[in-house]
Amino acid sequence: MKIAVLTGGGVAPGMNAAVRAVAQAAFGKGWEVAAVESGYAGLLEGRFRSVDSGALSGWMSRGGTMLGTERSDDFATDEGKSRAVEAAREAGVEGLVVVGGGGSLAGALALDERGLPVAGIPATIDNDVAGTDMSIGVDTALNTAVGIIDRIRDTASSHHRAHVVEVFGRDNGYLAVMSALAGGADAVLTPEFETKPEDIVRLLEESYEGGKPHFVVVVSEGASPTADELCGHINDAGESYAADLTAAGHIQSGGGPTAFDRILAGRLGAAAVKALADGDAGKMMGLQGNVIERVPLEEIVGEDRPLDPGLYELAGELARIPR
Repeated sequence: MKIAVLTGGGVAPGMNAAVRAVAQAAFGKGWEVAAVESGYAGLLEGRFRSVDSGALSGWMSRGGTMLGTERSDDFATDEGKSRAVEAAREAGVEGLVVVGGGGSLAGALALDERGLPVAGIPATIDNDVAGTDMSIGVDTALNTAVGIIDRIRDTASSHHRAHVVEVFGRDNGYLAVMSALAGGADAVLTPEFETKPEDIVRLLEESYEGGKPHFVVVVSEGASPTADELCGHINDAGESYAADLTAAGHIQSGGGPTAFDRILAGRLGAAAVKALADGDAGKMMGLQGNVIERVPLEEIVGEDRPLDPGLYELAGELARIPR
Protein backbone atom coordinates (compact mmCIF):
# COMPACT_ATOMS: atom_id res chain seq x y z
CA MET A 1 0.00 0.00 0.00
CA LYS A 2 1.11 3.55 -0.66
CA ILE A 3 -0.06 6.40 1.55
CA ALA A 4 0.65 10.13 1.59
CA VAL A 5 0.84 12.64 4.42
CA LEU A 6 0.36 16.41 4.38
CA THR A 7 0.35 19.26 6.87
CA GLY A 8 -2.19 22.05 6.50
CA GLY A 9 -3.40 25.27 8.08
CA GLY A 10 -1.47 27.16 10.74
CA VAL A 11 1.86 25.90 12.02
CA ALA A 12 1.83 23.87 15.23
CA PRO A 13 4.97 22.54 16.96
CA GLY A 14 4.99 18.76 16.65
CA MET A 15 3.75 18.56 13.06
CA ASN A 16 7.10 17.17 11.93
CA ALA A 17 7.02 14.60 14.71
CA ALA A 18 3.56 13.53 13.50
CA VAL A 19 4.76 13.16 9.90
CA ARG A 20 7.71 11.09 11.11
CA ALA A 21 5.41 8.86 13.19
CA VAL A 22 3.08 8.29 10.23
CA ALA A 23 6.00 7.33 8.01
CA GLN A 24 7.67 5.06 10.57
CA ALA A 25 4.40 3.27 11.34
CA ALA A 26 3.76 2.81 7.62
CA PHE A 27 7.28 1.49 7.01
CA GLY A 28 6.63 -1.07 9.73
CA LYS A 29 3.79 -2.43 7.59
CA GLY A 30 5.92 -2.50 4.47
CA TRP A 31 4.06 0.42 2.91
CA GLU A 32 5.37 3.19 0.72
CA VAL A 33 5.09 6.77 1.96
CA ALA A 34 4.86 9.98 -0.06
CA ALA A 35 5.11 13.46 1.41
CA VAL A 36 2.83 16.17 0.00
CA GLU A 37 4.59 19.52 -0.17
CA SER A 38 2.73 22.77 0.64
CA GLY A 39 -0.49 21.29 1.98
CA TYR A 40 -3.63 21.16 -0.13
CA ALA A 41 -2.12 23.48 -2.72
CA GLY A 42 0.65 20.92 -3.26
CA LEU A 43 -1.86 18.07 -3.37
CA LEU A 44 -3.72 19.80 -6.20
CA GLU A 45 -0.47 20.29 -8.09
CA GLY A 46 0.63 16.70 -7.55
CA ARG A 47 3.69 17.69 -5.51
CA PHE A 48 4.49 14.28 -4.04
CA ARG A 49 7.93 13.06 -3.08
CA SER A 50 8.97 9.67 -1.75
CA VAL A 51 10.06 9.43 1.86
CA ASP A 52 12.51 6.97 3.36
CA SER A 53 13.50 6.46 6.96
CA GLY A 54 16.85 8.18 6.54
CA ALA A 55 15.19 11.37 5.33
CA LEU A 56 13.30 11.67 8.63
CA SER A 57 16.38 12.02 10.81
CA GLY A 58 16.01 14.93 13.20
CA TRP A 59 12.37 15.62 12.37
CA MET A 60 11.18 14.79 15.89
CA SER A 61 12.72 17.92 17.40
CA ARG A 62 12.16 20.36 14.54
CA GLY A 63 9.61 23.16 14.81
CA GLY A 64 7.44 24.39 11.98
CA THR A 65 6.57 21.94 9.21
CA MET A 66 9.22 20.53 6.92
CA LEU A 67 6.54 19.79 4.32
CA GLY A 68 5.25 23.34 4.28
CA THR A 69 1.65 24.51 4.43
CA GLU A 70 -0.14 26.72 1.93
CA ARG A 71 -3.78 27.72 1.59
CA SER A 72 -5.50 27.08 -1.73
CA ASP A 73 -8.53 28.91 -3.09
CA ASP A 74 -8.87 26.22 -5.77
CA PHE A 75 -9.09 23.45 -3.20
CA ALA A 76 -12.00 25.27 -1.53
CA THR A 77 -14.16 24.51 -4.61
CA ASP A 78 -15.89 21.19 -5.32
CA GLU A 79 -13.96 20.93 -8.56
CA GLY A 80 -10.69 21.49 -6.73
CA LYS A 81 -11.40 18.73 -4.21
CA SER A 82 -12.24 16.30 -7.00
CA ARG A 83 -9.01 17.24 -8.80
CA ALA A 84 -7.07 16.63 -5.60
CA VAL A 85 -8.47 13.10 -5.37
CA GLU A 86 -7.48 12.46 -8.98
CA ALA A 87 -3.98 13.78 -8.35
CA ALA A 88 -3.60 11.37 -5.45
CA ARG A 89 -4.82 8.45 -7.54
CA GLU A 90 -2.48 9.32 -10.40
CA ALA A 91 0.39 9.20 -7.90
CA GLY A 92 -0.70 5.74 -6.78
CA VAL A 93 -1.78 6.99 -3.35
CA GLU A 94 -4.35 4.73 -1.67
CA GLY A 95 -4.68 6.57 1.61
CA LEU A 96 -3.94 10.02 3.03
CA VAL A 97 -3.11 11.33 6.51
CA VAL A 98 -3.91 15.01 7.10
CA VAL A 99 -2.22 16.85 9.98
CA GLY A 100 -3.84 20.20 10.77
CA GLY A 101 -6.59 22.22 12.41
CA GLY A 102 -10.32 22.50 11.82
CA GLY A 103 -10.11 23.78 8.26
CA SER A 104 -7.64 21.10 7.23
CA LEU A 105 -9.77 18.39 8.81
CA ALA A 106 -12.80 19.71 6.91
CA GLY A 107 -10.78 19.23 3.74
CA ALA A 108 -9.90 15.71 4.89
CA LEU A 109 -13.59 14.86 5.26
CA ALA A 110 -14.35 16.19 1.77
CA LEU A 111 -11.62 14.01 0.25
CA ASP A 112 -12.78 10.95 2.16
CA GLU A 113 -16.34 11.51 0.93
CA ARG A 114 -14.99 11.57 -2.65
CA GLY A 115 -13.44 8.14 -2.30
CA LEU A 116 -9.91 8.80 -1.01
CA PRO A 117 -9.48 7.09 2.39
CA VAL A 118 -8.29 9.72 4.86
CA ALA A 119 -7.28 9.76 8.53
CA GLY A 120 -6.99 13.06 10.40
CA ILE A 121 -4.61 14.26 13.11
CA PRO A 122 -5.50 17.46 15.03
CA ALA A 123 -2.68 20.02 15.14
CA THR A 124 -3.39 23.60 16.21
CA ILE A 125 -2.11 25.69 19.10
CA ASP A 126 -5.60 27.10 19.77
CA ASN A 127 -6.85 23.71 21.05
CA ASP A 128 -10.23 24.37 19.47
CA VAL A 129 -10.71 21.09 17.56
CA ALA A 130 -13.70 19.11 18.82
CA GLY A 131 -13.28 15.44 19.67
CA THR A 132 -9.88 15.68 21.31
CA ASP A 133 -8.73 16.97 24.68
CA MET A 134 -5.46 18.19 23.22
CA SER A 135 -4.20 18.97 19.74
CA ILE A 136 -0.56 18.76 18.69
CA GLY A 137 1.26 22.03 19.41
CA VAL A 138 -0.89 23.23 22.30
CA ASP A 139 1.51 22.23 25.06
CA THR A 140 4.49 23.83 23.33
CA ALA A 141 2.61 27.08 22.67
CA LEU A 142 1.40 27.15 26.27
CA ASN A 143 4.91 26.73 27.62
CA THR A 144 6.12 29.50 25.30
CA ALA A 145 3.36 31.85 26.50
CA VAL A 146 4.09 31.08 30.15
CA GLY A 147 7.78 31.80 29.57
CA ILE A 148 6.86 35.19 28.11
CA ILE A 149 4.61 35.98 31.08
CA ASP A 150 7.34 35.01 33.55
CA ARG A 151 9.81 37.34 31.86
CA ILE A 152 7.28 40.15 31.60
CA ARG A 153 6.62 39.87 35.33
CA ASP A 154 10.33 40.36 36.03
CA THR A 155 10.22 43.61 34.07
CA ALA A 156 6.89 44.69 35.54
CA SER A 157 8.13 44.17 39.08
CA SER A 158 11.29 46.15 38.44
CA HIS A 159 9.46 49.13 36.90
CA HIS A 160 6.31 48.92 39.04
CA ARG A 161 4.13 48.87 35.94
CA ALA A 162 1.16 47.03 34.52
CA HIS A 163 1.72 44.77 31.52
CA VAL A 164 -0.82 43.48 29.04
CA VAL A 165 0.26 40.28 27.27
CA GLU A 166 -1.63 39.30 24.10
CA VAL A 167 -1.65 35.63 23.14
CA PHE A 168 -3.23 33.77 20.21
CA GLY A 169 -6.89 32.81 20.37
CA ARG A 170 -9.12 34.62 17.88
CA ASP A 171 -12.19 32.58 18.77
CA ASN A 172 -11.05 30.45 21.71
CA GLY A 173 -9.55 31.54 25.00
CA TYR A 174 -7.91 28.25 25.99
CA LEU A 175 -4.34 29.44 25.52
CA ALA A 176 -5.00 32.67 27.41
CA VAL A 177 -6.72 31.00 30.36
CA MET A 178 -4.20 28.21 30.75
CA SER A 179 -1.19 30.53 30.41
CA ALA A 180 -2.78 32.90 32.94
CA LEU A 181 -3.23 30.00 35.36
CA ALA A 182 0.29 28.67 34.88
CA GLY A 183 1.85 32.13 34.81
CA GLY A 184 0.02 33.50 37.84
CA ALA A 185 -1.48 36.42 35.90
CA ASP A 186 -3.68 38.92 37.73
CA ALA A 187 -6.48 38.85 35.13
CA VAL A 188 -7.40 37.19 31.84
CA LEU A 189 -9.65 38.29 28.97
CA THR A 190 -11.09 35.83 26.43
CA PRO A 191 -13.56 35.96 23.53
CA GLU A 192 -16.03 33.78 25.46
CA PHE A 193 -16.56 36.10 28.42
CA GLU A 194 -17.27 39.82 28.42
CA THR A 195 -15.01 41.95 30.57
CA LYS A 196 -15.39 45.65 31.27
CA PRO A 197 -12.09 47.55 31.12
CA GLU A 198 -13.09 49.56 34.19
CA ASP A 199 -13.22 46.31 36.18
CA ILE A 200 -9.61 45.60 35.23
CA VAL A 201 -8.65 49.14 36.25
CA ARG A 202 -10.37 48.61 39.59
CA LEU A 203 -8.41 45.40 40.16
CA LEU A 204 -5.24 47.22 39.21
CA GLU A 205 -5.93 50.00 41.71
CA GLU A 206 -6.67 47.49 44.48
CA SER A 207 -3.43 45.69 43.66
CA TYR A 208 -1.35 48.86 43.86
CA GLU A 209 -3.07 49.99 47.04
CA GLY A 210 -2.28 46.59 48.54
CA GLY A 211 1.41 47.13 47.87
CA LYS A 212 1.80 44.80 44.90
CA PRO A 213 4.52 46.20 42.58
CA HIS A 214 3.20 44.78 39.32
CA PHE A 215 0.04 43.74 37.48
CA VAL A 216 -0.09 41.33 34.52
CA VAL A 217 -3.14 40.80 32.30
CA VAL A 218 -3.32 38.06 29.65
CA VAL A 219 -5.61 38.79 26.70
CA SER A 220 -6.72 36.55 23.83
CA GLU A 221 -6.35 38.24 20.46
CA GLY A 222 -10.10 37.87 19.90
CA ALA A 223 -11.18 39.29 23.26
CA SER A 224 -13.17 42.47 23.70
CA PRO A 225 -11.74 44.86 24.66
CA THR A 226 -8.62 43.99 22.69
CA ALA A 227 -5.21 44.02 24.31
CA ASP A 228 -4.42 47.35 22.68
CA GLU A 229 -7.73 48.87 23.78
CA LEU A 230 -7.25 47.65 27.35
CA CYS A 231 -3.73 49.03 27.48
CA GLY A 232 -4.99 52.42 26.31
CA HIS A 233 -7.83 52.39 28.81
CA ILE A 234 -5.45 51.71 31.70
CA ASN A 235 -3.12 54.51 30.62
CA ASP A 236 -6.02 56.93 30.26
CA ALA A 237 -7.55 56.02 33.62
CA GLY A 238 -4.73 56.59 36.09
CA GLU A 239 -1.77 58.80 36.82
CA SER A 240 0.04 56.64 39.36
CA TYR A 241 0.47 53.66 37.05
CA ALA A 242 1.04 52.92 33.37
CA ALA A 243 0.63 49.88 31.14
CA ASP A 244 2.79 48.38 28.40
CA LEU A 245 1.65 45.94 25.72
CA THR A 246 3.49 42.81 24.62
CA ALA A 247 2.09 40.69 21.77
CA ALA A 248 3.47 37.16 21.83
CA GLY A 249 2.51 36.70 18.16
CA HIS A 250 3.96 33.92 16.06
CA ILE A 251 6.62 33.17 18.66
CA GLN A 252 3.94 30.89 20.15
CA SER A 253 3.73 28.68 17.07
CA GLY A 254 7.48 28.27 16.59
CA GLY A 255 10.26 26.37 18.27
CA GLY A 256 10.90 22.72 18.94
CA PRO A 257 7.98 20.76 20.42
CA THR A 258 7.86 19.77 24.07
CA ALA A 259 8.16 16.14 25.12
CA PHE A 260 4.37 16.01 25.54
CA ASP A 261 3.77 17.18 21.97
CA ARG A 262 6.36 14.78 20.57
CA ILE A 263 4.76 11.84 22.35
CA LEU A 264 1.24 12.93 21.39
CA ALA A 265 2.33 13.29 17.76
CA GLY A 266 3.81 9.81 17.85
CA ARG A 267 0.67 8.26 19.30
CA LEU A 268 -1.67 10.04 16.90
CA GLY A 269 0.52 9.33 13.86
CA ALA A 270 0.73 5.61 14.58
CA ALA A 271 -3.01 5.49 15.30
CA ALA A 272 -3.79 7.14 11.96
CA VAL A 273 -1.84 4.50 10.05
CA LYS A 274 -3.54 1.73 12.00
CA ALA A 275 -6.95 3.20 11.15
CA LEU A 276 -6.11 3.13 7.44
CA ALA A 277 -4.79 -0.42 7.78
CA ASP A 278 -8.05 -1.45 9.45
CA GLY A 279 -10.08 0.09 6.62
CA ASP A 280 -11.53 2.55 9.12
CA ALA A 281 -10.99 5.82 7.23
CA GLY A 282 -12.91 9.07 7.63
CA LYS A 283 -11.82 9.34 11.25
CA MET A 284 -9.77 11.80 13.28
CA MET A 285 -7.44 10.46 15.92
CA GLY A 286 -8.32 12.22 19.19
CA LEU A 287 -6.90 12.16 22.70
CA GLN A 288 -9.71 11.52 25.17
CA GLY A 289 -8.42 11.21 28.69
CA ASN A 290 -5.27 9.20 28.10
CA VAL A 291 -6.74 7.07 25.32
CA ILE A 292 -6.51 7.61 21.56
CA GLU A 293 -9.98 7.32 20.04
CA ARG A 294 -11.17 7.33 16.43
CA VAL A 295 -13.68 10.13 16.02
CA PRO A 296 -15.75 10.40 12.80
CA LEU A 297 -14.66 13.49 10.89
CA GLU A 298 -18.29 14.32 10.16
CA GLU A 299 -18.86 14.72 13.91
CA ILE A 300 -16.07 17.23 14.48
CA VAL A 301 -16.03 19.29 11.28
CA GLY A 302 -17.82 22.59 11.85
CA GLU A 303 -17.73 22.08 15.61
CA ASP A 304 -15.48 23.82 18.12
CA ARG A 305 -14.07 22.55 21.37
CA PRO A 306 -15.55 24.97 23.92
CA LEU A 307 -13.53 26.59 26.68
CA ASP A 308 -14.26 25.06 30.07
CA PRO A 309 -15.87 27.92 32.07
CA GLY A 310 -14.59 26.30 35.25
CA LEU A 311 -11.01 26.98 34.16
CA TYR A 312 -11.86 30.62 33.49
CA GLU A 313 -13.42 30.92 36.94
CA LEU A 314 -10.41 29.23 38.53
CA ALA A 315 -8.06 31.72 36.88
CA GLY A 316 -10.05 34.56 38.43
CA GLU A 317 -10.20 32.87 41.81
CA LEU A 318 -6.45 32.24 42.00
CA ALA A 319 -5.73 35.82 40.94
CA ARG A 320 -8.01 37.27 43.63
CA ILE A 321 -6.38 39.99 45.65
CA PRO A 322 -6.24 39.11 49.38
CA ARG A 323 -8.16 41.44 51.67
